[in-house]
Amino acid sequence: MSQNLKKYSSLVSTSDTQPGSQAMLYGAGLTEQDMLQPFVGIVSNWYEGNPCNRHLRTLAADIRKSVRQEGLTGLEFNTIGVSDGISNGTEGMRYSLVSREIIADSIEAVMGAHYYDALVTIPGCDKNMPGSVMAMIRLNRPSLMVYGGTIATGHWQGRTLDIVSPFEAHGKKYAGEITAEEVQAIIRHACPGAGACGGMYTANTMSSAIEALGLSLPYSASNPAVGEAKEKECASIGPAMRLLLEKDLKPLDLLTRESFENALRLVTVLGGSTNAVLHLLAIARTARIPFTLNDIREISRKTPVLADLKPSGKYHMENVHEVGGVPAVMKYMLSEKLLHGDCLTVTGKTIAENLAALPSLTEGQTVVSPVSNPIQAIGHLRILGGNLAEGGAVAKITGKEGQKFEGMAIVFDNEFDCIDGIRGGAVKAGHVVVIRYEGPKGAPGMPEMLVPTSAIMGKGLGTSVALITDGRFSGGTHGFVVGHVTPEAYDGGLIALVQNGDRITIDAENNELVAHLTEAEIAERRKAWVQPALKVKQGVLYKYAKQVSSASDGCVTDL
Repeated sequence: MSQNLKKYSSLVSTSDTQPGSQAMLYGAGLTEQDMLQPFVGIVSNWYEGNPCNRHLRTLAADIRKSVRQEGLTGLEFNTIGVSDGISNGTEGMRYSLVSREIIADSIEAVMGAHYYDALVTIPGCDKNMPGSVMAMIRLNRPSLMVYGGTIATGHWQGRTLDIVSPFEAHGKKYAGEITAEEVQAIIRHACPGAGACGGMYTANTMSSAIEALGLSLPYSASNPAVGEAKEKECASIGPAMRLLLEKDLKPLDLLTRESFENALRLVTVLGGSTNAVLHLLAIARTARIPFTLNDIREISRKTPVLADLKPSGKYHMENVHEVGGVPAVMKYMLSEKLLHGDCLTVTGKTIAENLAALPSLTEGQTVVSPVSNPIQAIGHLRILGGNLAEGGAVAKITGKEGQKFEGMAIVFDNEFDCIDGIRGGAVKAGHVVVIRYEGPKGAPGMPEMLVPTSAIMGKGLGTSVALITDGRFSGGTHGFVVGHVTPEAYDGGLIALVQNGDRITIDAENNELVAHLTEAEIAERRKAWVQPALKVKQGVLYKYAKQVSSASDGCVTDL
């Protein structure tokens, strides 16, 4: 084995300066041959209590076998995960976005401490993917990501279900449309096994974006969690890692401004989650590639929404897989000049070279519309300004909500008071619901507002109520919603000064979020405003609140 493939591990495995390191490695079960081979860290976000992650240990074992068959020493380790589906609607949701940084930090720490030469990451749930990729970039060693894969859809009485179905069913129960027994049946049938939430929610959005960035093998984003396709993908990782090591091909060799444009265009075509804005900003910042909210605004404005996917559409990621997968979507985009085909990928080939040999979308399929008849001619991710969002805000406008909403504010200082207000009937048609002090510092942790938005939809108010927040949204959220409002309420943004009855306009045509207040009114209210104390005094949430940047900078902690 040429030592140039052991750029890092040779220090601990073969150098005569590190006898203690070698004693430990032999004690861990390595053979003399293992010590001579490159060390490949194989990290999964496995944990038992979440369908997105419960199968990742099996995938890691398959990948380790493939890696070892290529004369590489695969060494498994684990990092954490937080289930958004389980924690949504609880205080636990404050840990979700924070987990992205913990994941990146922990992978970096293990790889850096143990001198592994290369890295395979195996994420499942939402924040796993960006956290893994941020670590890959920081380390900048030959690396690729293997997505855990999407869950199958659930079924009950002829209905197709997914993780959002129970949330919305709960709202329908409060509206008197369904019984408690029906809600329980939906809960029991929504998640039939392993895999990440099945719509174009955050997990599938980010796996698709990362494949477009060139950091995963083709089909990784759309291969189901369980089945032959994912098994074959795992078996192919050994040769892929061998190639990356031999070429010394690293994440920063692949990532460019153009690859981020590709990622955002694919997210837009697929109608993906607003969380992609946060995560792509954070990944780009980690890679030191200029990519801002203004760039996202312009790219989205010039890119159509083509895929009829949940939460606003009809289909799930399993249907994308059935009609050709993410590569077939990308191949169509390339033919329509919506992708930069010359971007390099982990295969050692460009996107155009990868796609040339792969099948096109299945003839007659209805999951992805043609550019000539888009679901929406411009992107659904709108970056808003205006006096309520001087630092920016993110709206998800699919065309079904309309382009403009004006109404009277009904204000809640936390998510839970808002949920009570929706269920109790305080929120009515014509209201702009304001949920504040839920930002990265104010919450802290910038939790998702899936329960309030699902309650609004479930109560039949989805087209007559809008919602704005300095928190964020699940990929499963739909309706007239605006999140990521900056400056956040904790930092004294105007959202902190809004009162019940104020008139608010959300204008997605002119990209504005406006509270109709005079400068004198704003100044008077600002005099009376006092910044609240942080809600935590120690621990990881406290450290996060003290370090985190604004949502407009991706909520990173290492600026």
